[in-house]
Amino acid sequence: MSSFKSIPGTFDILPEGHTSGGDAIAPSRAWQYVESTIRSVMALYGAEEIRTPILEPTELIARGIGQLTDIVSKEMFAFERGSTNYVLRPEVTAPVMRAYQQHHLSQKGGVQRLFYIGPCFRAERPQKGRYRQFHQFGLELIGSTDARADAETIACAVDVYKALGLTDFKVRINSVGDASSRPRYKEALIAFITPFADQLSEVSRQRLESNPMRILDTKIEKEKELLKGAPLLRDFLDEASRVHFDEVKAHLQSVGIPFEEDPFLVRGLDYYSQTAFEIESDDLGSQGSLAGGGRYDLLSTELGSKTVIPAVGFAAGMERLLMALEAAGKLNVEAARPEVFLVALGEAALDWAFHTARTLRSAGISTGYDLNGRSMKAQMREANRQNSRYVVIVGDDELAAGAAQVKDMDQSSQRTVDFDQLATQLKA
Repeated sequence: MSSFKSIPGTFDILPEGHTSGGDAIAPSRAWQYVESTIRSVMALYGAEEIRTPILEPTELIARGIGQLTDIVSKEMFAFERGSTNYVLRPEVTAPVMRAYQQHHLSQKGGVQRLFYIGPCFRAERPQKGRYRQFHQFGLELIGSTDARADAETIACAVDVYKALGLTDFKVRINSVGDASSRPRYKEALIAFITPFADQLSEVSRQRLESNPMRILDTKIEKEKELLKGAPLLRDFLDEASRVHFDEVKAHLQSVGIPFEEDPFLVRGLDYYSQTAFEIESDDLGSQGSLAGGGRYDLLSTELGSKTVIPAVGFAAGMERLLMALEAAGKLNVEAARPEVFLVALGEAALDWAFHTARTLRSAGISTGYDLNGRSMKAQMREANRQNSRYVVIVGDDELAAGAAQVKDMDQSSQRTVDFDQLATQLKA
């Protein structure tokens, strides 16, 4: 047995479910099912897939997310090679905007709807549902300032969860204002919180200095109590932000998507403006976040664009989605059932099985056989383990007759089929 194991905070995805670090890891077929459903929903929205590199320039992430965010200051896997600094991407929005600008996707005209599915990396302490390598899917809708774009992004995320059978979730929304209204709110928030600074956690005291709005994200009950009298961001919104937020809410109501307004909802990344939202599942307990997103019109200029490129999107964790599906009893994905298992008795029969398997597979029939020359009993046991529909038995007598014994495992019946009729009859 190998002495090597997967790095803490990472895990293998196996054909069968297993546990890693105390967490249940879904089998690969469950991941495939979820990914397939995501792709189907994205297709309904006319979204096209984008795949960006795992490696990105450190400066891209630092400028895109913000130097003072927890991700950049504490949680990046960054390294230097020669004169270049690299990072394993901790999120995908900034890389997508980088790709949008680099490849001049605006020249295609209209709004670009780009979705992704892939791994991300954060150097944080592993805990339930949080890993050092994790997987995200998301949608970036680039090129529109219309409030319908915000509502459509939220609707797309909701439709993914509905398509997977989740119903016990809620949408929380807020407006974080624009570049002119947020500084005034930060001043008021700092003035309110400072007298209580000695009652804050170390993390919140650090945020008071670097990114005070993130304190509103606290999960500590004592701090939530302290914040009950805090000024509300909505009272500092300019008229344009207020109108935009009202339009987003009206569009969600018009298509029957329920939501809760949460004046304390902020996003942890600096590039957000106006709409912010989260989707939470009660099936995940207190740490119930499934997805989060919002508008990020400020990102494009931060990455070097001379003009503002309006954009809105969401990102969602695959691991947390799978946990929610498991908790809701919606992850009963059966393994694919092989149609045929060839039981070969003897070396000549094994050669026949090798060639026949290729013929049947070419005809679109999933086929397996034993490569170890085991006994008939062992091969039948393997056919049962794989839950094969048909077992085709061939030994010296069958080779001489040019016909195989075909056993229907569901009907417990058996018949003789000529070799040249095997593919036709099995497919029928």
